[in-house]
Amino acid sequence: MNKIQTVILCGGIGYRLKEETEFKPKPMVEVGGRPILWHIMKIYAHWGFNNFIIALGYRGNQIIDYFVNKKFYDGNFTLNTSKGRVKHHKNNQNDHFKITFVDTGQESLTGERVRRLKKHIKHDEFMVTYGDGLADIDLSALIKFHKKKKTIATLTGVYPTLKYGGVTIDKSGFATNFEKKAKIKHLLNGGFMVFNKKIFSYIKPNSMIEDTFESLISKKQLKVYEHQGVFHAMDTYQDMEDLNRMWGDNPFWKIWK
Repeated sequence: MNKIQTVILCGGIGYRLKEETEFKPKPMVEVGGRPILWHIMKIYAHWGFNNFIIALGYRGNQIIDYFVNKKFYDGNFTLNTSKGRVKHHKNNQNDHFKITFVDTGQESLTGERVRRLKKHIKHDEFMVTYGDGLADIDLSALIKFHKKKKTIATLTGVYPTLKYGGVTIDKSGFATNFEKKAKIKHLLNGGFMVFNKKIFSYIKPNSMIEDTFESLISKKQLKVYEHQGVFHAMDTYQDMEDLNRMWGDNPFWKIWK
């Protein structure tokens, strides 16, 4: 288990996915029968980053319940009701997570949630990501990049696929190319961030974590790790359906065995 801790921001409501999030937190929306949060954690665990801090907020008790009772959800068991005994049967589940659950407030913004975790961060470097984004990312390469650049913060830049296709035109306005699965040409923040503990001096109360970026940029303390692979966030109901379809056909983020 790598000593670097990973913070996953799981406190938001997810208004654009209200069909699902009215009764559950967004990280608990399922992909392939498991919460997207589990998929994110499996990506990190694949690279040896098993030490998690879950920043809870909206309906956080459901996230706690899932992991506390995960052995019941994942495997077969025999319940003897008269004796109150449970016998768990062997299964092939190989999750080895160490999880610290922290209530960071019902209405807190992302920066405030990170700020409230300061006392739980044990080492100089730690990672932060959102509870709704999946990627086939090499996290070991990300950490090496961050340490080599020696900045306070590194974020992962991604090229998400456009939902409506992309058209290239010439100077006269004629279409020269159409890409059904076109990618946005500018890098977007895909999460999968790495911070030095010095970041806490940049995070203002009741702020977004993104609010720190401008100050970091002015001091040349923000580097971008360019992820050339696939990234997909779950922002809408259509995204959820797309990810569930991908799970059955070609789950690009399933880098674990």
